[in-house]
Amino acid sequence: MRFLLVEDSESLAAAVLDRLRLDGHVVDHAGDVEQARAFAETTDYDLILLDIMLPDGDGREFLRTHRRRADETPVIVLTARSAVSDRVGVLDLGADDYITKPFDFSELEARCRAVLRRRGGGASTERRFGDVVFDPLAGTLVVAGTRVDLRNRELRLLEIFLSAPERLFSKAKLVDRLFSYDEEVSDNAIEVYVGRLRKHLAGSSVQIVTVRGMGYRITAG
Repeated sequence: MRFLLVEDSESLAAAVLDRLRLDGHVVDHAGDVEQARAFAETTDYDLILLDIMLPDGDGREFLRTHRRRADETPVIVLTARSAVSDRVGVLDLGADDYITKPFDFSELEARCRAVLRRRGGGASTERRFGDVVFDPLAGTLVVAGTRVDLRNRELRLLEIFLSAPERLFSKAKLVDRLFSYDEEVSDNAIEVYVGRLRKHLAGSSVQIVTVRGMGYRITAG
């Protein structure tokens, strides 16, 4: 999944980035409100982690504007304020959850999973398509009854395809969803990962189809 982290503390941001990327998520980092707005206006995110006290403004104003735009991207607020009124305030502004600093990374991960499950409409994030069963948060894939181990990037690419089965994804869109802004991407990166996924899906009813000159889509026969 693709996350936006809005946090001005470089040390905390680096630690959170390392942890989330280790889980296989694509994460962009904004150090202030202006950067956060630029990212949010040009990129679709699955989750935003938002600090409140930022160098050029208040994260709560970003949250308020974010919701006024009818953007339903889940937001978890990172706050050093522990007063009940502060926590109630960010929830009333539209935050989906909050976590008080300092926090344990396992708790942050659990809160991310919980918010994403709720936004998905249930207690499970499991997705079924053809004879494939996939859980993007648990990172599990079962193909025709057999457990298949995928690397993180392969899992995230499959997650993109299964988020909208039969939809055509251009290479540019896949790059945008699969890589963060600070990563260098080779010209054939998407072909490489699509090729790996095809091998894992071989023998199942699910396949990734190339639409020449336009992109790829996943389909079940």
